[in-house]
Amino acid sequence: MIYIFSLIIAYLLGSIPFGIVITKLFNKGDLRKVGSGNIGATNVMRVGGLRLAGLVWILDMLKAVVAVLIGRYVGGAVFGVWCGFMAIIGHCFPIWLKFHGGKGVSCLFGVLLAVNPLLFIICGIEWLLVALGTGYSSVGALVAFCLMPVLGFFISFNIGIAFLAIAILCLWRHRENILRLVSGKESKIEWKWKK
Repeated sequence: MIYIFSLIIAYLLGSIPFGIVITKLFNKGDLRKVGSGNIGATNVMRVGGLRLAGLVWILDMLKAVVAVLIGRYVGGAVFGVWCGFMAIIGHCFPIWLKFHGGKGVSCLFGVLLAVNPLLFIICGIEWLLVALGTGYSSVGALVAFCLMPVLGFFISFNIGIAFLAIAILCLWRHRENILRLVSGKESKIEWKWKK
């Protein structure tokens, strides 16, 4: 019963829509009605600048970190990753927003940070280099999704499987970005500190 309860708590943590909360607090409007309509940090950057996007990114990461730590305390390292997976599901499909949420990138990095800070650093550097090099946040994320399971399998088979599930979910959430990249219609990152 405690395991089911932990998974539910992880989902509810992930469901907290920090992008909407922060943009409303700073009078940037309803995030769902501006930019791409997504509630994640990339869309926050479009409407509120890098400072607000960074704040949302950190908060979205922290909810996944907390979920992993709860799971680890209850059932060990592997169960901790599955709780992180539930937090990502909550972020992507929040009950408070009729299951229309973000795409899971920031929460994915939160899981990496909680599981192994070195993996977080590796994927973070990869994302930054690819995003800066191409101008597309989504390309950096897509490479991270593919890299994450490979790194997970170096830790253990079970963590690799959990990382693979996370990567598949995040890839599926980015299917529209992939189509826009193929057609040349994907929006580039606007690196502005403040708007």
